[in-house]
Amino acid sequence: MKRTVRVGSRDSVLAVIQAQIVMKAVKETDPSVEFELVTIKTTGDSDFNRNADEVSGKGLFIRELEQAIADGSIDIAVHSYKDMPHEETVDLPVVALSTRDSPFDVLVLPQGADVPDRLRPVGSSSLRRTIQFARLYDRFTIKPVRGNVPTRLAKLDNGEYAALILAHAGLNRLSLQDRVSRVFTPDEMIPAASQGILAVQGRRGENYAYLDRFHSRRSEIVSRAERQFLKTLGSGCSSPAAVFAQLHNNELHLTGMYVDSSGRMETGKISGGFDKAEQLGETLAKQLQTRLDKG
Repeated sequence: MKRTVRVGSRDSVLAVIQAQIVMKAVKETDPSVEFELVTIKTTGDSDFNRNADEVSGKGLFIRELEQAIADGSIDIAVHSYKDMPHEETVDLPVVALSTRDSPFDVLVLPQGADVPDRLRPVGSSSLRRTIQFARLYDRFTIKPVRGNVPTRLAKLDNGEYAALILAHAGLNRLSLQDRVSRVFTPDEMIPAASQGILAVQGRRGENYAYLDRFHSRRSEIVSRAERQFLKTLGSGCSSPAAVFAQLHNNELHLTGMYVDSSGRMETGKISGGFDKAEQLGETLAKQLQTRLDKG
């Protein structure tokens, strides 16, 4: 018996593609499921006066989608997991996670350029990216840039920016891999928590068995560590923080960065069993806090 699932998405090109990625993957594992895509404009898409750090992770990209799930207008919603608050809503749980696309940040140059022009600013609305970029490239001005990825690229190619710092996964999903000039390693630029992972959000008490074969256990483990790191710091997006977990066999390796209110920064690493994901995230966060307090 076929069933129809209404899938909510932001109305940006990238968000729609991400929802389609989930729908296609689920359809391949359970052909009995039919999908109907419902696009919704969110507060985060409309508020261009705030930096990305003040929007992402605060729920402004998901608020209207959550309301649509709650009132029954849609059955599930697809989000970039990094845009979701670190505290999960009890009645609207995350019910599945995608396999992780590239978690890294990348440098994008204007078409035809080999190096960034120091006379123009670099576009980034993320304090996390800005702080780490300054350690790699000195004497560059950073200027906020908002809008969807195609809009940002148009501003870059029109000469408004010398370069952009963007998420690798977004460019991959938009088939814009050829725009990448440099992929930053985690030692150069630690990614945002859960970057590259798509989250499916639903309603408590509903049956989501059709998502079981889609769900990535590996993404669940690394996200538990990364999100616990931020939760322990009490870090929304006003305090720059970055964290990246890698799972090798049964061992989890976690790298983190935290910048306190006075601008002092600490980075660190920790490793341990994958079954202690949250504990590792909490321990690393407390270690970085302690170092800053003692400094």
